[in-house]
Amino acid sequence: MTAVLGATALAVAAAMFLLWLLSLARRDASIVDIWWGPGFVWIAAVACAVGTGGDAPRRALSLGLLALWGFRLGIYLFVRNHGAGEDYRYKAMRKRHGERFGLVSLATVFGLQGVLAWIVSWPVQVVHVSAGGPLGALDLIGVLLFATGFAFESIGDWQLARFKADPANAGRVMDSGLWRYTRHPNYFGDTCVWWGLFAIALATPAGRWTLLSPLLMSFLLLRVSGVPLLERGLRKRRPGYAEYAERTSAFFPLPPRRRATAAAAPTTPPRG
Repeated sequence: MTAVLGATALAVAAAMFLLWLLSLARRDASIVDIWWGPGFVWIAAVACAVGTGGDAPRRALSLGLLALWGFRLGIYLFVRNHGAGEDYRYKAMRKRHGERFGLVSLATVFGLQGVLAWIVSWPVQVVHVSAGGPLGALDLIGVLLFATGFAFESIGDWQLARFKADPANAGRVMDSGLWRYTRHPNYFGDTCVWWGLFAIALATPAGRWTLLSPLLMSFLLLRVSGVPLLERGLRKRRPGYAEYAERTSAFFPLPPRRRATAAAAPTTPPRG
């Protein structure tokens, strides 16, 4: 296990350093976001190459599911961000730190994201060194959780992309499709994906030691860089978002709140 963790840590460090150099050349730190999904595939591929002792079917299952999730997310973010310039978060950091931004971003953007990815990826690393026997109930639960999360994430992103592509929806709030039941179907889906991958790892003796992975991902999405960060900006710049938030669950998919909907009835709220 130590050999795999050491190899993946070095692989993460090398990838993030090269990505940081590329960001300096392009003056665009946003490329780190596009790498988030494929970066996990890179970690899992290194673990697969170095690790021995895991069960071949479970290794293939975990790697295959992760590749599906990681490459879909990377392609989606690449298409969405192409030609859009640097993300406003990094622009604000660049303005705040000035000439020091390069070194600051190495530690607080690329370095931090690399460390987080390495920790979150523990379940997809451990299956390559810990054998748990034939595929069983935990693997099935993991696949079902993953499938649920992947559906929420990919369908939610597709629905939002279609909504934004319509000029008539400029400045309006997306409140149809999955977005009618949760304000963040993609974040809910991401959480389910990682709990699913953890369930697959849990089928091995060493899997229980990777519980920090889904807990950390859930905490980041619910309390740090996911829901709170995005909503602060949306409430300020998107008219109608406060009313949408009153009637729609923040995370777990639930029916819209009737009282808030009724209260909003006299004024036609923005669709979207």
